[in-house]
Amino acid sequence: MSESPILSVRPMGFPWETEDPFLFCVHHDDAYPAGNDALGPAVSLAGRQLGQDFVIKDGFRMYHGEVVPGFPQHPHRGFETITLARRGYIDHSDSLGATARFGRGDAQWMTAGGGIVHAEMFPLVDPKAPNPVELFQIWLNLPREDKLVEPHFSMLWSHTIPKHVAVDTAGKQTRVTVVAGRIADAQAPPPPPRSWAARPDSDVAVWPIEMEAGARFMLPPAAAGSTRTLYFFVGSSVEIAGTRLDAHRAVRVVADREIELVAGPTPTELLLLQGRPIGEPVAQYGPFVMNTRSEIQQAIIDYQRTRFGGWPWDRDDPVHPREAGRFAKHADGRVEHAE
Repeated sequence: MSESPILSVRPMGFPWETEDPFLFCVHHDDAYPAGNDALGPAVSLAGRQLGQDFVIKDGFRMYHGEVVPGFPQHPHRGFETITLARRGYIDHSDSLGATARFGRGDAQWMTAGGGIVHAEMFPLVDPKAPNPVELFQIWLNLPREDKLVEPHFSMLWSHTIPKHVAVDTAGKQTRVTVVAGRIADAQAPPPPPRSWAARPDSDVAVWPIEMEAGARFMLPPAAAGSTRTLYFFVGSSVEIAGTRLDAHRAVRVVADREIELVAGPTPTELLLLQGRPIGEPVAQYGPFVMNTRSEIQQAIIDYQRTRFGGWPWDRDDPVHPREAGRFAKHADGRVEHAE
């Protein structure tokens, strides 16, 4: 019998630990109540540490928000964010003058590069019913030569993100959403032009995987030398390469081996993160990710001096009107709408 392709199994915290070229992944899952006129929770916020509310209370967190949950303006430099909106909405605004509302399966891919300030707020648009919000935010590193590129963001609307559907011999279905990379004939939309994922040999893949109860799926091999981790986060159990897991876990596997996944008796979901390592030193201080401590110090100085272009909005936590649909207005004035 061949050696197991499983390299490690570890618990998942907050955030999830990742491998190079990724920095980390956060799974936000909050059961927000109905929204008030300000698009915040229509319930008392007493007893919360507003501004630093990361403890689930009554099913949700406010994070850094004090009226609307989310993350008011904050800077980034030296890496990328990939935000997968599974439920609810996210209102984006940034120092370039770009803004957006996205959700319901959309993804936003932002290259912070040399420096950007942005806000990510979670507007509670339904005044009469709960407003659940669930999303992944994945931090993808940039190599030294691209740390200071021009900032850029792309919207991947849900209808443009391909889905690969496989049906096993028992008729059970597995659906792979291809946010980055390729599986079979499903090729992801292009990432930002200076992303690590834009390099043909980067082997970057970001795949949410949904399996019907009892489904079997053969995960095709990736390139030798890539890192590949499966995050099991929904379901009662799953088998990965013959190893049964009865608790949610992160499973690092050999990239260039075919891996069989078998869902347990309930619907099962996993997130796959994969890529060729950048292989450079990582120096991180909060929202800045560079190669050396001196570069971190320079990032702080540059932000204090320039504010990365300043903040063109009239509040730190801007949100769009309740009735606004899913749209994006880019820094060049171009507007796009979700279909």
